[in-house]
Amino acid sequence: MEWSPVCGAGRGAVPRPGWWCGRSTTEGIQAHVPRCPGAPGPRGHDGTAGPVQARDQALRVGLQSTTSGLPRPGSSPCRSTVGDTSAGGLSSGRAGPSGKSAVHDGTSSGRNFGQRLRSLRVNAGLSQEALSHEAGVSVRALADMERGRTRGPQRRTVRALAEALGLDAAGADELEEAASLGRPRPCRSAVAAQLSAAEPASAMAARAPDLLPRPPRGFHGRAAELAALTRATHGEAPVCLVVGPAGVGKTALVLHWAHRDPAGPGDGRLHADLRGFSGTGEPTAVEVLHEFLTALGVPRERIPESENGAAALFRSLAADRRLLVVLDNARDSEQVRPLLPGGDRCVTVVTSRHRLPGLIVSDSARPVTVDVLAPPDGTALLARVLGTHRVHAEPAAALRLAELCGGLPLALRVVAARLAGRPDWSLESMADELSDRTRRLSLLDLEDTGVRAALHLTLQQLPAHVSGVFAHLGRHPGTHIDRYAAAALAGTDPAAAESALEQLTAAHLLTETAPGRWAMHDLVRLYARSLDAHPDTLKRVLDHYIATGTGAVAAAEPGAEDCFPLPSDFVPPAAVRRFDDRSAAVAWYAAERDNLTRAVAAADAAELHDRTWRIVMTMWPLIVWRVRDGWAPLLRTALTATRADADEHGEARVLNVLGWVLTEEDRTPEALVHLEAASTLAARAGDAFAEANALIVLAMAQASLGRLDDAADSCERAADLARRIGDRRMERLSTQHLARHQADAGHWHRALTTATHALALEQRPETTDIPHVLLLTIRGEALLGLGKQDEGISQLDLAAREAESAGYDDGALRALTALLRASADPEVQARYDAALSRLTPRT
Repeated sequence: MEWSPVCGAGRGAVPRPGWWCGRSTTEGIQAHVPRCPGAPGPRGHDGTAGPVQARDQALRVGLQSTTSGLPRPGSSPCRSTVGDTSAGGLSSGRAGPSGKSAVHDGTSSGRNFGQRLRSLRVNAGLSQEALSHEAGVSVRALADMERGRTRGPQRRTVRALAEALGLDAAGADELEEAASLGRPRPCRSAVAAQLSAAEPASAMAARAPDLLPRPPRGFHGRAAELAALTRATHGEAPVCLVVGPAGVGKTALVLHWAHRDPAGPGDGRLHADLRGFSGTGEPTAVEVLHEFLTALGVPRERIPESENGAAALFRSLAADRRLLVVLDNARDSEQVRPLLPGGDRCVTVVTSRHRLPGLIVSDSARPVTVDVLAPPDGTALLARVLGTHRVHAEPAAALRLAELCGGLPLALRVVAARLAGRPDWSLESMADELSDRTRRLSLLDLEDTGVRAALHLTLQQLPAHVSGVFAHLGRHPGTHIDRYAAAALAGTDPAAAESALEQLTAAHLLTETAPGRWAMHDLVRLYARSLDAHPDTLKRVLDHYIATGTGAVAAAEPGAEDCFPLPSDFVPPAAVRRFDDRSAAVAWYAAERDNLTRAVAAADAAELHDRTWRIVMTMWPLIVWRVRDGWAPLLRTALTATRADADEHGEARVLNVLGWVLTEEDRTPEALVHLEAASTLAARAGDAFAEANALIVLAMAQASLGRLDDAADSCERAADLARRIGDRRMERLSTQHLARHQADAGHWHRALTTATHALALEQRPETTDIPHVLLLTIRGEALLGLGKQDEGISQLDLAAREAESAGYDDGALRALTALLRASADPEVQARYDAALSRLTPRT
């Protein structure tokens, strides 16, 4: 029958160094009771006391006692002294006032600690699950503590519990004191000193184990990561956490770092592959501990069979050693904790594809993140494997290969292996093969290893619903994703989607590039796309962009008419982002511009024509704000989609916007063709709003050709149509453009009167929008033309400042241009230059 005074049956409450497991048999006690110095022992072959015989004799002194002298569960033989044998040879400790031993056996102290912990938890209103989550301690370990089964958790665990419970310094000290009563104090240091003195240096050197695998071949670069690893392994009992995605080279980094300093920790280097992301199954903690203890010289028959016992023995043996312990490929924090050494001079390095925040909380682990290689380092890795001559002969192709592999060392090594087996292949031909996205993952697999296999092992460790979200993310057409888009893809709500995104980020399958925005590595995206997903996934995310874009239009241009009716089979998202004001809509457009453009391309490729042109039309405020950004190709795609969709209403709207963009690009002859067609389509459909809109843009094209009278006539016709349908907003827009043409013709009085009338038509005068800014600019120009210098400058400055605050750089540039004609103020010139610089990168 076995007994164990070791507390913490769960991995969350790991026993402290010096706690021991033992058996009631003599052999068990000999194996597991710490030997105390000072006991006589049998002689070695040369007549002197050998170290092992000395330790065995120290045990036999204790075994001369009666059965009552045997250690009880919870007691610590290490507290005894060899001077008092009146009660069986081993003293139980100092006598208290009553003459009884003052040393606790751990049972009552364990109950006292557990009762105190439970009381604090209940008073804090926390369940065991909640406290477990906050403290980074497993629920099982927490339950064992409260029941008194764990009599003295380690200090770092107690600190984590105190912080999670919100205790002040005094409360934390009291909790630590209660825990300390259950921790036996070993005499390990004295024993180690005696053994070191008795054992020759050659024997000590021979006893230093080295379980590290060989250093990686072809390792290159990583200077920053190596330096970070060195910094993270300084200090008292450091635990360093090396994390990164599958195939990024975490193990290679750690082994290269460890082998750089052969002397390293002088008492040995231990290594275990925990196979947390392996298809071959994980070793148990006991199996790893058996290997470590055997390497440290413990006979196999004397290694405890229980996890707690083996962990306690390992920590005690490590207490006075300088060891490097590498725990590779860890699944989670719970797998690591029983394997941590107990010595203050031991260094532990853990690698994982997960972030393991629990280990940071409970053991103050210091994270070192390993990312993909930069292209130059990627080509250097190819050169290490293939030879510099072959890589230097095709530098452009080598760089292209590094980029196609996304800087992932695993992918680069697979490519190098393929090329090494085909010496007649050029690097360029390999790059051409990899350029085919449908074949890339297959080409990056060799036998049972490769990118796909590594990602599969990472994904299978995650819950099924998280893996399902991951598969749907692969259908996202853009480069970045937020929780609303993820929810639409997976057919869930944003809260559930965000939780899955965070778990995928912790597994390094996603990267959070900005708060609330995530991105996938190219190879990870290809893998996600190879997985099964709902057939309507693309349609759902496209409808998400239509719904969100419609909301953004309403916030950016209050009062604007809806651009279109929704598709007949529209799939409404579970939740749509709300925009509180115009600035929020502007920020969304800026962040999502690339995604919206890619969504249009994806819809067009999938022949979802009704979605293609609608997404483009939700972007019209962005097109207006940044009219010089080359929108014509996107609008032509939308135009083709409206015709394929046989939607004349949509065709007229797209033609109108396209004609306006072409006019702004000084491509007026092309613009006139589209604008006349737009006006005809709208009139034929009886769509007065669309016809008025087309007439306004037609007037712009006419004005650019110098036909200012024709332009004014078109604007007046547009204003009449607006008044006929009672659309004050369209009437204001028509009048604004009429005032513009009058000002360009030098009719200052008419321009001033018309602009003032248009401003009076504003339904929300407190709101700044594009027509408002342009009307203020026209008024300022008219006032200057009438010789009212101060009033004109004031009006133009107001227009520029409102445009700047609204992010309407084109409008700011127009107002500042007019202002510079009246004033050579350096501040105005600086504002003009700033607005121009903001527009220039997209011209």
